[in-house]
Amino acid sequence: MGGVKKRVAAIVTEYRYNSHAEVILGRLLGDMGYHPQVEIVSLYTDQVPVNDMSREVAARCGIPIYSTIRETIQAPHGEKPIDGVVIIGEHGNYPINEKEQMMYPRRRFFEETVAALYGLGLVVPIFSDKHLAYNYDDALWMYNLMKARGIPFMGGSSIPHCDHVPAFDRQNLFSLQEILVVSSGGLEGYGIHAMEVLQSLVEQREGGESGVRSIQLLRGTNGEAWSAMDRGEWPEELMLQALSVIPGLPNAPLRELEPEPALFIIEYIDGTKGYIIQFKQLVEQWSFAFRHGQQQVTAALCDSDLDRPFAHFERLTQMVEQFLISGQEPFPLERTLLTTGMICFAMDSLYEGKKLDTPTLDITY
Repeated sequence: MGGVKKRVAAIVTEYRYNSHAEVILGRLLGDMGYHPQVEIVSLYTDQVPVNDMSREVAARCGIPIYSTIRETIQAPHGEKPIDGVVIIGEHGNYPINEKEQMMYPRRRFFEETVAALYGLGLVVPIFSDKHLAYNYDDALWMYNLMKARGIPFMGGSSIPHCDHVPAFDRQNLFSLQEILVVSSGGLEGYGIHAMEVLQSLVEQREGGESGVRSIQLLRGTNGEAWSAMDRGEWPEELMLQALSVIPGLPNAPLRELEPEPALFIIEYIDGTKGYIIQFKQLVEQWSFAFRHGQQQVTAALCDSDLDRPFAHFERLTQMVEQFLISGQEPFPLERTLLTTGMICFAMDSLYEGKKLDTPTLDITY
C-alpha cells in the first residue's frame, strides 16, 4: 500500500509474552515477522505486570506510553489526528464476579475512548478484541452508542476466521437445522470462542439471523452433560462427527477421558438448535458438525495453531488492518452483540441453575 499509513492509538490491559496484546498489537508494531500497513502512534497499558513487554517495545519503536486513555487518543494528534483505535481488553489481573466472569474493563476502555474522540470531533474505526463486555447491559449501551454515532466497529474472536479442514460447500449452511461445536478451556473465556464459531455459521442459514429464544449452561458436574445426552437432549452423532475431524485424539471411552464436560444449549427463535460441548483437556482446538438438507451432516476443524506464531492471530491482525484502513466492517456488529449476549446469559444460566428465556436477544440481521 502506498501513501501515508493510517495512525492508530492502542489501548490494552497488559502487554506481555503470548498475551493478545503481544500477538495482535505486536504484529502491528512489526514483530513476529509481520509487515504492518498501519502505524501505532500511542499506547495505554492499564496494568504493568512483572513480565511486561510494553516499555521495551515502545522504547524500541519510539512510541509514547500515556497514563490515561484520553491522552493516548488526544496527545499524538499534532497536525494529523489518529485514524483508528485498537482496544485489547484481554489478560491481566482483574476481579472475577459471582457469576465467574472476568471483569475486564472493556466498557470503560470503549467509553473513555469514544469520549476522547468526541472531544476532538472525530469518528474513527474501533477494533475491540473478543466480546463487548461481561455485562450485557454494558454491551447494549456500547452497541446503541455506536449505532447513534455511526462508529465503524469490529470485535469478536480470531477462531471463526480460521480455515475449515476439510473445506466444505458453504451452501450447505443455507439449510442448517442444528449445529454442535466442540470446545475446550474456561467456560466464559473460551466459551465465547465457541459461541463465535457457532454464530458465524448459523447466521448463514436461510432467512439470516432470527435471534435467540433461550440459553442453558450445564457445568457437567456429576455427569450432567452425559445424562442430558442419554435423554436425547443433545445429539451424540454431531459430537462424534465433530470430534472425528480433530487429529491426535486418544482412543479411549469419552466418558472416562472427560467425565464432566460443560454443555451449552442455544435455542433460536426460528427453531434452529445450537450446542457447545466444552471439554477440560481432551481437545485444544475448535471443531463443529451441523445437520442440513435431508439430514446430511457436515463436519470441519477450525484450523488454529496450538503454538507460536499463532497464524490465526496473523489472519485476525490482517483483518483488523483492512478494517482500520477502509472503515468497512467485515461482518455485522450485531453478530458481536449477539454472541456477547449469548455468553453473558449462559453464565447467568449457570449462576441461576436453570434455562433462561432471552427476549432481549431478539436480534436479527
